[in-house]
Amino acid sequence: MHAGEAEGPRGEDGPGARAAGRRPGRRVADPTADPDTQLTELARFAADGDRRALDTLLRAANPLLLRYCRGRLGHRAPGLATPEDVAQEVVMAVCTALPRYRDLDTPFMAFAYGIARNKVADAYRAASRDRSEPSDDLPEATDSRAGPEAAAVGSAQMTELLALVDRLPTLQRDIVVLRVLGELSAEETAVAVGSTPGAVRVAQHRALAKLRTWLNEG
Repeated sequence: MHAGEAEGPRGEDGPGARAAGRRPGRRVADPTADPDTQLTELARFAADGDRRALDTLLRAANPLLLRYCRGRLGHRAPGLATPEDVAQEVVMAVCTALPRYRDLDTPFMAFAYGIARNKVADAYRAASRDRSEPSDDLPEATDSRAGPEAAAVGSAQMTELLALVDRLPTLQRDIVVLRVLGELSAEETAVAVGSTPGAVRVAQHRALAKLRTWLNEG
């Protein structure tokens, strides 16, 4: 280095690294933050065009969205799209909507679950217009070891239970679906419905008590 020249910042993000043709270091979510905050940070980076952040974001969010779709669509009427298909549509819609998310002050998973709710509603509307004959395919969750009679009874009981769940107020229904059928934690569910973990647990308790009452009456 010639006398009088200032040495640039060390590390891969410094101007010397850029001059040498190396890419600046990629941004990463704060590893000490809670998972929801990490996903939100990744979504901000992805919205700015960070492809590696987008890949990481989708790998983390896809299982959560699939569990939600399975909770809302599993064991349902013939003609309804599979949870896997709807979850894939949700992921594609999330990618398309990321530029819009940049301007929102919302946790990413709440944003993603909002898209998922719309896609599930679209699937139900499409199924209501489908008048094709039901297929002979068995649901993925059917336990063939129980035999066809037991499987039929189990399917009927699940259908009855889901019909009762649909009678719940919207917030309680979503909480039951996410917590019981989707197997999300109270914290994850709180992000999805825009509430707090404590309020989610209270609403879940009340919803399950209501379902027990209806089942006893039936």
